[in-house]
Amino acid sequence: MIRRFAVLLPLLLSASLYAQGEHPVLKAVPVDPDQIPSVDPTSQHVPPPDSPKPAPAKPLPAVPTAPTPPAADGKPTGDDAVRLQIFLDQALFGPGVIDGKPGHFADLARQAWNEVHGNALNDWLPVMDEARKTVPNPFAVAIVPDVVKDWVDPTLPNDHPGQAKRKRMSYRSNTEFMAERYHATEEFLAKLNPGKKLDNLQARDSLVVPNVQPFAIENLTGKKYDSDPQLSQRHAVVDTKMNQVRIFEGSPAALVVSEKEADGVVKVSRPNRGLIASFPITPGQPKFIKYGVWQLKSCLELPYWRFDKSLLETGVRGSDSDSINIPPGPNSPVGILWAGLSHPGIGMHGTGEPETIGRARSHGCIRLANWDAIRLPTVIRPGATVEIR
Repeated sequence: MIRRFAVLLPLLLSASLYAQGEHPVLKAVPVDPDQIPSVDPTSQHVPPPDSPKPAPAKPLPAVPTAPTPPAADGKPTGDDAVRLQIFLDQALFGPGVIDGKPGHFADLARQAWNEVHGNALNDWLPVMDEARKTVPNPFAVAIVPDVVKDWVDPTLPNDHPGQAKRKRMSYRSNTEFMAERYHATEEFLAKLNPGKKLDNLQARDSLVVPNVQPFAIENLTGKKYDSDPQLSQRHAVVDTKMNQVRIFEGSPAALVVSEKEADGVVKVSRPNRGLIASFPITPGQPKFIKYGVWQLKSCLELPYWRFDKSLLETGVRGSDSDSINIPPGPNSPVGILWAGLSHPGIGMHGTGEPETIGRARSHGCIRLANWDAIRLPTVIRPGATVEIR
């Protein structure tokens, strides 16, 4: 979600402003879900209403055109670029936001997909052939659902005391809701809908969107995920240098077997079927990263977030009386899911700013876009090992 300047500016202010009465939007570590209930009886938070499964967007017919020539570096352009991003996203190899401009994360996702299928890691042809077959219609027409009334609040405060009094950390606009729903940026939606005033977007309006499986936030209930015989045996590797988390099967051991040819092309000698998924991440600040092998201890939808100024500035947990519990929601600093590790206060979680994944740094945790974070329980569960390297 693209933040307005009024929202971005507080992120840049120093913690000293907080003591002067200003309330910057700072990053800290969430409350351990084992220490608080998923619904706080002392707050105004209420579980989201039960909602039917959202209707799929209606694909637009593919318009016969000449193939778009790739860029000089081999990356696809035009509609093919959107096809690639959608294909990789749906295959659980996250390319980042869908914006028609494949970048670093699309490149990493392409390499991961090639690794699984035994292709040369830097080859664009196999993945593009598959993307064209799988995603013939890269765009669709979606209807803004009525549930925006439950999940959008243009008056959501920027200060923590004000946020703590709200039911949830909602979206701030219908456009922000639709952009995250279809894994896109607000700018890309504006490009796909020229002439439409997105600031005036209302429920039941139509909108051209990427033809991707929507992230249906209205289906989240605050569920706590338990261990699973298969998923709890898996292994996640968080690479803080590449800004990517990769999920592997626990057995047989996941090995990357590759060799470099004389011309410098890296080839995988056999498919690595142990690689299940990969997602873009933003690691924490280097001084707070907890390198090593940990266990995934908890996994919870719609977590509360504990704003702890002492922990933010010193790494030492402050007293409960000096902290503030922020309600759940898509604009929570920990997004819509918390996957806590065996190291206290450290975990993988969502974010209210998916366009900053890979750039802005959080406190000491691992951030993913909300639409990627909600897929973590489908590939890994408590009991699994998580290596941070």
